[in-house]
Amino acid sequence: MDLQLSDDQRALRSGMRDLLGAVFDREALRAAVERGGTVDRGLWRELGAAGLFALRLPEEAGGVGLGLPEAVLLFEEAGRALLPGPLVATHLAAGAVEGAAEGEAVVTALEGGGRPVAHLAEADAVLVGPGVLTDPAAALSGSGVRAGSGALTGEALAASVAEAGPVRSLDPLTPLHRAEGIAGAAMGLARGSEAYQVEGLAGAASGLAGGSEAYPGALCREGALLTAAEQLGSATRTTEMAVQHARTREQFGAPIGSFQAVKHLCADMLARTEPARSALYAAALTADPVEIAAAKLLADEAAVRNARDCLQIHGGMGFTWEADVHLHLKRAWLRASRWLTAAESEEILAAALGPSSGPVPPLYSGSAASG
Repeated sequence: MDLQLSDDQRALRSGMRDLLGAVFDREALRAAVERGGTVDRGLWRELGAAGLFALRLPEEAGGVGLGLPEAVLLFEEAGRALLPGPLVATHLAAGAVEGAAEGEAVVTALEGGGRPVAHLAEADAVLVGPGVLTDPAAALSGSGVRAGSGALTGEALAASVAEAGPVRSLDPLTPLHRAEGIAGAAMGLARGSEAYQVEGLAGAASGLAGGSEAYPGALCREGALLTAAEQLGSATRTTEMAVQHARTREQFGAPIGSFQAVKHLCADMLARTEPARSALYAAALTADPVEIAAAKLLADEAAVRNARDCLQIHGGMGFTWEADVHLHLKRAWLRASRWLTAAESEEILAAALGPSSGPVPPLYSGSAASG
C-alpha cells in the first residue's frame, strides 16, 4: 500500500486550497458567522463548479471520476478552512438528488440515533436511511434493502421542516433542528408511500455502493470518513496557528515558543495529527469499516485536543470571540458527534479486535440510520 500522494493528488489538494483562499477567506468566514451559518448559495455553486460534490461520479455521468482518497484530500482542505454547510451530505447525494452534483441543491442528512439535523431550514433535500443505498437495484425492485431509502424533498420536506424545532448549536456556523417528523417521513418511505419522493437511486449506485457486502451502510461509512477528513484539516490548521503564535508572541523578552511547556504542547499537537492522517489515508484506500472507525476516532481526538491546546497557547486572547481557534474548537466538538461518535467507533474496534469477534455490526444502532 502506498500512502504517498501522487503529483496529481498534490495538485488537486493545492488547487482546492487556492480556491478556498480566494472564495472563503477570513472575512468571508466572519461574515458567515454574522449571518448565523446559513449557506451561501453562490459559494455552494462555486464549489459545485469546482467539482467538490461530483468528484466521485463517473465522467459519463458528468462527474470527475475520482475516488475516496481524492475526496478525503478535498474535505481535509474544507475542514482546514472551516467551510460551513452540509458538505458531506451534499457530496454523498451527488447523482442521487437533482442539482446536488452541480451545487444547485443543498442536501443535508438524517443520521438517525436522535441526532439533530444540520442546516435543515435551508435544505432542498434530506437524505434518509443511508444504509439502503448499498444496493440501489434492490431498492428499486422493492426487495431487501428498500427500507428507509431515498431523499425527502418537496412538500413532504416542507411539512417536516415546519414541525421541526431549532436546537441550540455549539457551532455558530451550523444551525441544528430536532426533526422527529423526518424520521416519520423516513418510515413513510419504508412503506412505499407515494407522499414521499425517492430520487435517483440508480444513479447513486457507482458513487455510493463501494463498500463490502458484509458490512451494510456504505453511506454511513463514507460520511464518517469524510467528516474525519474535515477533522484532520482542522487539527492541522490549529497546529499551524499555535506554532505561528508561539513564534511571534513574546513574554519576558522571549518568544513563548522558547518555553518548554509551549514546545511540548506544539509537539503533542503534531504527534496527534500525523497518526490521524496516516489512519485516514489508509482508510480512504481500503474503505474498511474498522479502519474508518479508527480514523474517525483519531481524527476527532486530534481536532478537539489540538484546538484546546491552540487555545491554551493563545492565552487570554484565545478565549475571545475574535480568535478563530474558538470556531475550530466548537466545530470539532460538533463533528465528533456526527456520523460516528467515539463510543460507536470503540464498539466497532472492540468487536473487531476481540477473540470471538464476528462480523462488524452496522455503524449505528438507531432505527432510522441503521445500515
